[in-house]
Amino acid sequence: MFEEDMGIPVYLITGFLEAGKTSFLKFTLEQDYFQIDGTTLLILTEEGEEEYDEEKLKKKYNTVIEVVEEASDFTPEYLKTLNRRYKPERVIIEFNPLWSVSRFEQMELPPFWDPAQHIVIVDASCFQVYMQNLKSLFMEMCRNADMVIFNRSKREYPLATFRRSIKVANQRCEVLFEDEEGELDDIFEDDMPFDISGDFIDVPYEDFGLWYIDMMDHPEKYDGKTVRYTGLVVKSRKKDAGYFMPGRKAMTCCADDMTFIGFICYSDQAQSLKTGQWVTVTAKVKHEFNKIYREEGPVLYAENVEPAETPEDPLVYFN
Repeated sequence: MFEEDMGIPVYLITGFLEAGKTSFLKFTLEQDYFQIDGTTLLILTEEGEEEYDEEKLKKKYNTVIEVVEEASDFTPEYLKTLNRRYKPERVIIEFNPLWSVSRFEQMELPPFWDPAQHIVIVDASCFQVYMQNLKSLFMEMCRNADMVIFNRSKREYPLATFRRSIKVANQRCEVLFEDEEGELDDIFEDDMPFDISGDFIDVPYEDFGLWYIDMMDHPEKYDGKTVRYTGLVVKSRKKDAGYFMPGRKAMTCCADDMTFIGFICYSDQAQSLKTGQWVTVTAKVKHEFNKIYREEGPVLYAENVEPAETPEDPLVYFN
């Protein structure tokens, strides 16, 4: 967590009941790096088994707690009342996701309240249950999150799959895994299901999602290599553009909630291609700045582009 040069920073902490939000906040509030001179307002929208020591928080860390029991009471007017009452220099909201994170994101906040960071806490031992029974709600939490923390993690869990499920909905999100001793490192080494050791990488159709995420996270592994994969063409609106984007549609939540993922590809054939057609691309990968990305990223330079058949199932799945 961090403070920026802004008005009153607002930290949104979400996660299902008993995911570990209270433990995370209790630990954070006591850290030296998180101390400020002014008042911290901690708003709770649900109460789990673990409780806060309100007297300790108030006396030692200048933190006051307000509890909201009903979603109907969590309104812009209520927040403005708290703002006038406490005049906080920082606000932390432990938010019940059943109240809809999207609703909060659209809510008008009091003057000078500025969203600073959105963190989702996940009990890794329950993640597969979440995805089976509460997928839509879970993805709503993660879609605009800055960080997702999987606590109670174990190396024998399919952590790579957990991470991909988050990344397809929110590529910029940082995903961390922690066990009882702290953060787990090096859990994705040698995780790719196809050979990337040579100069030529043939990406299996069913593994496009894995490759896409790995390219984004570890571009240095692919820089200078040649890849071949099958994707859907998306073209620029500029008629003379010398590039296109071969990629795939990824299901982030449900059939009505799709995200197109792919990479910029420069090709002499770009103008002759049509948006929506399927092609097999063989291209050189370069990790470099691109004005379309507005930052550095994987850029493809096509060596060959040929038509491909439309697959029976064109979507990318990450769980």
